[in-house]
Amino acid sequence: MPTDYSCQVLTAGFSFHRKPYIGLHPEGVKNYLMRLQTDGRCRARVDGVMSLVDTGDLLLFSPDEPYELRVDKEQNPMGESLVESGDYHIFFNGDWVDEWWNHHKRPNRIKVQLTESLLTLFRQLVLEQRRISNPYPEIASYYMRILCLEVDRLLSEHPTITNTNYVAYEIKSYIEENASSLFKLEDIAAHIGISVSRGVHLFKEAFGKSIMQYTLDVRLNMARERIIFSPMTLEHVAESSGFNNYTYFHRVFRSRFGMSPKEFRVIHREQM
Repeated sequence: MPTDYSCQVLTAGFSFHRKPYIGLHPEGVKNYLMRLQTDGRCRARVDGVMSLVDTGDLLLFSPDEPYELRVDKEQNPMGESLVESGDYHIFFNGDWVDEWWNHHKRPNRIKVQLTESLLTLFRQLVLEQRRISNPYPEIASYYMRILCLEVDRLLSEHPTITNTNYVAYEIKSYIEENASSLFKLEDIAAHIGISVSRGVHLFKEAFGKSIMQYTLDVRLNMARERIIFSPMTLEHVAESSGFNNYTYFHRVFRSRFGMSPKEFRVIHREQM
């Protein structure tokens, strides 16, 4: 892992474009750039090719990589043609960053879920940069390091995404974010904007299991943690983990862990 060297945030901001915009840097931007698409769409040079950048795309560029950004009319999910693109962007550098960048192979684009924890890191960096008087500039440096390490975690959980498995990772992220709620395959398909049959096929091809099998895995792991560490009743654990039927929860839990939820709680709490 990178050792404790310098990490400097040069610029951190949020932009929302409703008019066409072009940014051209054929020789690179001279610093590291991290850009998160939060709203709408635009186009950017990704791996040497002008590509559509959609909401949830995180772009990464090293100082000497050619960078090109174009915001123009794009068709939204409602079929309307609009100029609409929102993003967080951070320019940063430092010895720590050099070592962090070289620690992994960095794709230009990673598909991420716009979770509150990820967005909070970007917001905090923007707020730190806006402070007129800041006696603690190192705070921005620490936030930036946390964000960089979060990118490493995203890379480990979501390997470089190609066009063939892009949708599968979107489905996976949806499941992980919504597992505690009840949803149907139709809900996932509508959220992603594809047919149920295509979603089912792409997910099984990418991960070797069905959407509902993976959903069950996530929910059981969620329930297991709550059984051990929370004071919830077992019925509440089942409900808050996405099971609306305790009898079904009891059956699948015993099948997975070899004992009932009550036995599991007693055994694991005795070991704490």
